[in-house]
Amino acid sequence: MPDQSPPAPDLFTWEFAADPYPAYAWLREHAPVHRTKLPSGVDAWLVTRYADARQTLADTRLSKNPAHHDEPAHAKGRTGIPGERQADLMTHLLNIDPPDHTRLRRLVSKAFTPRRVAEFAPRVQELTDDLIDRFTTSGSGTADLIHDFAFPLPIYAICDLLGVPREDQDDFRDWAGMMIRHGGGPRGGVARSVKKMRGYLAELIHRKRMELPAEPVPGEDLISGLIRASDHGAHLTENEAAAMAFILLFAGFETTVNLIGNGTYALLTHPEQRRRLQRALAEGDRALLETGVEELLRYDGPVELATWRFATEPVVIGGQRIEAGDPVLVVLAAADRDPERFADPDTLDLGRRDNQHLGYGHGIHYCLGAPLARLEGQTALATLLTRLPDLRLAVDPAELRWRGGLIMRGLRTLPVEFFPPRSGQT
Repeated sequence: MPDQSPPAPDLFTWEFAADPYPAYAWLREHAPVHRTKLPSGVDAWLVTRYADARQTLADTRLSKNPAHHDEPAHAKGRTGIPGERQADLMTHLLNIDPPDHTRLRRLVSKAFTPRRVAEFAPRVQELTDDLIDRFTTSGSGTADLIHDFAFPLPIYAICDLLGVPREDQDDFRDWAGMMIRHGGGPRGGVARSVKKMRGYLAELIHRKRMELPAEPVPGEDLISGLIRASDHGAHLTENEAAAMAFILLFAGFETTVNLIGNGTYALLTHPEQRRRLQRALAEGDRALLETGVEELLRYDGPVELATWRFATEPVVIGGQRIEAGDPVLVVLAAADRDPERFADPDTLDLGRRDNQHLGYGHGIHYCLGAPLARLEGQTALATLLTRLPDLRLAVDPAELRWRGGLIMRGLRTLPVEFFPPRSGQT
């Protein structure tokens, strides 16, 4: 009998970017481990089923080190963050394996503690309120929630946490803005921004090391904590500290931009779920906020594909043999809509309990900054819904455009309308 299945969908088009979930459903059913040519020209395997995704994320035969990529000449340097090789920023947690990964993660974990994140909560709330004040007091009753809110909040937050002086933070905002355009800016702009950021971080780390007090002080910043952290007498080198500060900033801000943007968009297009959350917040019940952010991470999360992995030996995933040197990309967005794992996966349910999503990964590379992203996401969404209860989209959803790129998923803009607060009201 001839194959009656529908033809394979086009991947990585603008139409696909707007709504990739039907294509991912087709892949899960017909080609769950699928080899494709990426827009960069690199050939890679896409893993789309939940069970296969969890296996792949934890499989030690899949390396994070690009040195294991059996890359042809045309693909050289196209599997990481643009410019990180030239800027000597490769020695961070997304590019290394044990035992180096174990040592570095242990050192960074000593500085980036849950307690440090919890103590930072008042500052996140202060930044959130300040940004909302700025766009609500203009009197227009409109805003672009990406440009005016979702983008600056995590940039200023991570800069404060790292210890970047306030007078330098707008430079970071400019560099970060270039980095998330994914080809939308001037040619080579991302690499130049990475180089500038790397140079600044190296100078800042050196200065903080020279000025570091003998004992920690209350509220000590994260870079000072990275410098101070030791493991059996071993410390991070200045190059390692610069690479770690860079990846904490790069990975820590864009994921949160997308969490706030995608999450707000999902709530605005699911009014019954938004009202449900607003009622809970009005009653002082934050349990639904916590499960709700987890559901937003699952439903339309900020990270579409996990970062690169490379087979160090032949490996079988989902019945498909993958050769040594082949790149493998786990499609988190597809795995988190797998009906074999989640009931009614295409339904947004803020109260979903059985929700072991993969939005922040799995295994030893589980996102170190997840607690900070959750804090920022919960604070941002709760404050928006409470202070602007009538918030609504200012355009038809079909008019919205999603940023191009491979790993992240996020809106370019999110135009909204609201009733401006009366004079003296916040």
